[in-house]
Amino acid sequence: MATLSTEILSALGPVGAGPARDDPTLTIAILAAFCVGIGATAIMDLWAIFLRGAFNVASADYCLVGRWFCHMPAWKFVHQSIAKAQKKAGECAVGWVAHYVIGIIYAVALVMLMPGDWLQQPTLLPALLVGLGTLFFPFFVMQPAFGLGIAAARSPRPAQARLRSFSSHMAFGTGLYLAAVPVSLFLSQ
Repeated sequence: MATLSTEILSALGPVGAGPARDDPTLTIAILAAFCVGIGATAIMDLWAIFLRGAFNVASADYCLVGRWFCHMPAWKFVHQSIAKAQKKAGECAVGWVAHYVIGIIYAVALVMLMPGDWLQQPTLLPALLVGLGTLFFPFFVMQPAFGLGIAAARSPRPAQARLRSFSSHMAFGTGLYLAAVPVSLFLSQ
């Protein structure tokens, strides 16, 4: 019996080949992965709200993420300080949309790359490993581009910044699993 992820990969075939856009299995899997990505990102955000309310831990400012993206059309990718960079119209909306789109991309990658039928029978370990792997992007791309150095080395409290990133991304990994469970129940019908 072919698994959902192998069916997706076989439907995609070589790049640009095949009727993948007409394959209902592919459409269902991508929609399911979208749901998992949105759910996991929402769980990450709920974790941040909990930490802020219970322990007064500052959460990520997605307006700054939006500012970073909004500066990119002018070929400005690296900033001395993203907080001091010129504000851009709509940066908060862009940042929040980017946050959720990135979560969806990671979920689609998990579903596409997992051997077997992870989406139909999700397990925690692969989701946590993806959550851990997603730390690469903030540590080695975003934080340096924001002027904070690799893994926030130039931030006022690097250890706290790293722990916040780790905690958030582990919440995202846990969220991938928790969001996949109801999706798997829907797919089994």
